[in-house]
Order: sequence, then structure tokens, then C-alpha cells
Amino acid sequence: MSITVEIADRATPELLAGLNHLLPQLSTSAPRLSEDDLRDLVSSDASTLFVALNEGVIVGTLTLVIFPIPTGLRAWIEDVVVDQRTRGLGAGAALTQAALDEARRRNVRSIDLTSRPSREAANALYRKLGFVQRSTNVYRFSVQD
Repeated sequence: MSITVEIADRATPELLAGLNHLLPQLSTSAPRLSEDDLRDLVSSDASTLFVALNEGVIVGTLTLVIFPIPTGLRAWIEDVVVDQRTRGLGAGAALTQAALDEARRRNVRSIDLTSRPSREAANALYRKLGFVQRSTNVYRFSVQD
């Protein structure tokens, strides 16, 4: 088995099915993506959708969001999920490394992400890849409830 990572730049039925299989493993409250949602996602200038493949099957995903602010070009890594059946094969590391490479290519100054403390393997991976835990508060305001 070999994990490969690709940038998803076209909305296909296979991509839609793969993402809708993974999303409930990321969030039980996340709605299923529609074809229109997927088209918007892959055509966005602000985000890059990466997919991890194992023998041609989507087994993980990561979204890299890049945005300019007065202090420079910044990025966030969001919605990282690897199929529970294939965890431990390196998909999370491969996805994150691909996002780091793309951010470097685009001259991003820094990349942030959040990860729940209970996700011990993910947190260990991020530290291994060079992410440093910041001493900060993260706040969220829900615009839609």
C-alpha cells in the first residue's frame, strides 16, 4: 500500500462520495456536501483541497486556506481527516507535508492549525513536523446556529 496526495481541482462524483464518507469522521454535525458545495470548494482561490489516496481510493483530506493580511501572507490548515480504517499508514503526514510544501511554494509566512487535545496521534504528528504549540486562546463566534 502506498499513499499519494493530490490537489483536488475538479468536482467529480468520486471526490464527492469520498468527502461525504470522511466528513462524519471529522464532525458529527457537518452537513453532507452537495455537488454545488464541492464545485465552490475546488474552485475557490482562497483554499486548496488535498486528498490522500491509497490504491486510488480517497482515504484522507486536508484543506489549506491562504489569505493576505497586513502582516503578510498567512495560512490555516483545516478539516484534516483520515479514514479510521487506514489510520497509521502515513496519510496524515503526507497530507500535512503536501500542504506545507504548497504554502512554501506560495511564500506563506506562517501556518496555523488547531487540534483537540484528545487527538493525541494528530498532535504528536504536528509536533514531529515542526509545528509549535502556541499559548493563546482560540475563540469562536457562530454566525449561523
